[in-house]
Amino acid sequence: MDTQSLSYSHPRTSPYKVGVPPKQKFWKEFTTSLKETFLSDDPLRPFKDQPVPRKFILGVQAVFPILEWGRNYNLSKFKGDLIAGLTIASLCIPQDIGYAKLANLAPQYGLYSSFVPPLVYALMGSSRDIAIGPVAVVSLLLGTLLRDEIDPVKNPVEYRRLAFTATFFAGITQAALGILRLGFLIDFLSHAAIVGFMGGAAITIALQQLKGFLGIKKFTKNTDIISVLQSVFSSAHHGWNWLTILIGAAFLVFLLAAKYIGKRNRKFFWVPAIAPLISVILSTFLVYITHADKRGVDIVKHIEKGINHPSVKDIYFTGDYLLKGVRIGIVAGMVALTEAVAIGRTFAAMKDYQIDGNKEMIALGAMNIAGSLTSCYVATGSFSRSAVNFMAGCQTAVSNIVMSIVVLLTLLFITPLFEYTPNAILSSIIISAVIGLIDFDAAILIWKIDKFDFVACIGAFFGVVFVSVEIGLLIAVSISFAKLLLQVTRPRTALLGKIPRTNVYRNIQQYPEATKVPGVLIIRVDSAIYFSNSNYIRERLLRWLTDEDEKLKSGGLPRIQFLVVEMSPVTDIDTSGIHALEELFKSLEKRHVQLILANPGPVVMHKLHASKFANLIGEDKIFLTVAEAIETCSPKFAEED
Repeated sequence: MDTQSLSYSHPRTSPYKVGVPPKQKFWKEFTTSLKETFLSDDPLRPFKDQPVPRKFILGVQAVFPILEWGRNYNLSKFKGDLIAGLTIASLCIPQDIGYAKLANLAPQYGLYSSFVPPLVYALMGSSRDIAIGPVAVVSLLLGTLLRDEIDPVKNPVEYRRLAFTATFFAGITQAALGILRLGFLIDFLSHAAIVGFMGGAAITIALQQLKGFLGIKKFTKNTDIISVLQSVFSSAHHGWNWLTILIGAAFLVFLLAAKYIGKRNRKFFWVPAIAPLISVILSTFLVYITHADKRGVDIVKHIEKGINHPSVKDIYFTGDYLLKGVRIGIVAGMVALTEAVAIGRTFAAMKDYQIDGNKEMIALGAMNIAGSLTSCYVATGSFSRSAVNFMAGCQTAVSNIVMSIVVLLTLLFITPLFEYTPNAILSSIIISAVIGLIDFDAAILIWKIDKFDFVACIGAFFGVVFVSVEIGLLIAVSISFAKLLLQVTRPRTALLGKIPRTNVYRNIQQYPEATKVPGVLIIRVDSAIYFSNSNYIRERLLRWLTDEDEKLKSGGLPRIQFLVVEMSPVTDIDTSGIHALEELFKSLEKRHVQLILANPGPVVMHKLHASKFANLIGEDKIFLTVAEAIETCSPKFAEED
């Protein structure tokens, strides 16, 4: 090999060098960084250069979006909202009664939670399609966490008070995240973890319904699959009621058939929407005329008539239960928030409009705070109802108002008619509703795309099914954080080679035809360099160098003389990163290898100069591109095609 090709004396052909950004004032740099972190969507832009009265109006509209879109509301939009509102009301009424039982509360509290919260959301929410009310997963989570603290049978009053307290602090948590613009925190729960958690919760909810579906009197309080199945089979000989099973199974088949019809043909979306209400009406009528309740069929019995009662005095603001309510409220509020924001974003994307995540959080928080003061428990966006709302042709959040009015009329006039509704029907309705939470296609896609994501998904699923809902949630969060930490502390690096007949250098694994440069090792670092990964990156670069030298030595070829670090993906570097580069430079000097940097970004370049590292390695060893570095390090190779 021509030793001259490895000399460092060849002049650089490009007249350009890596620029050093002008030094910014500390305060300006700090405020810019702060604004980008918390005000990335520039929410104050509409207020710019506006007179004070206009700013006041815009401020009120920002809090109550209905004042903005309400000006253009017309009869045509109301027709769509009316149909959608009536449709989701027919779905929510039987679901609410069942979901209240999941939360270990009396049936009317489920209806209360579909009256006040949707009204508040309609005034403050930015989504046109989301339908508000109790949901299965949050109801189960809340019921499980509350039951661990207070027995709902022995102490129903204290249990109910703790439920309102948890709801209040769930609302406080949600609103605080929105006001402080910390909505990005919910993104730490990965999509894969949510898929697994929802699937596990669906299985758990369905298993819990076996009590009402089979007519079992004594049933385990645990939610894990082993305890539930033991409870089911131990009562098989004397605890099952054949008439209850017949009613539940018949209407479950009817509900699943209605769901299938609606799925096959979107024109019949209303069939699965009204099927639960039809099931309730028919089963209630059959039980009433046949007196099946006297043959062991459990019925709902009394549902309190009338609208929500004030519950301000019921909330624990002092005492032993305050901290318990705060803890439960934060957990339930975060899960509810994650589900609602995901639903809102999904339907907003389908209709091509934007929702403000922080405003959504404030709206959800406000409605749960208002709900806690009016005998409601945690409400959020329901995927099944939102899907029906969307397919029914809703235009605005007025569909929630229509639904709320129907629930109000139900509370005032119709609740006595539910007295003979069999619990088996509510179990069938819940089972048919939660089946949709098990997303096999998403799990298969996760497996194909990212095996570590699949571990998070399956870990959350098994945690919920075999232990408990809160453990499953903890596993989901833990694995999500573990993945994040792993990616931060162990970033990818890649060996680059030259694509033939170009000046382009790419990953050799991705492009096997790429050619290595004799005497030069080119490594790309695919991450910012921080204290958490700086030592790993330094050690990984030295390992690349050692491995490559061993290969060259075994082949009788000259060793590596230049290490070129491609820094385009390195968006930032801290003092630990600078220190790691200094140690790398000293290690390379001992090996008689020269360190070359290619295309460091403005932030990195500024810090390299501020730390004097640029002076340490030499300004002439920092290049605009890898191609320019190779032209200097190995000019003969660079000229070859």
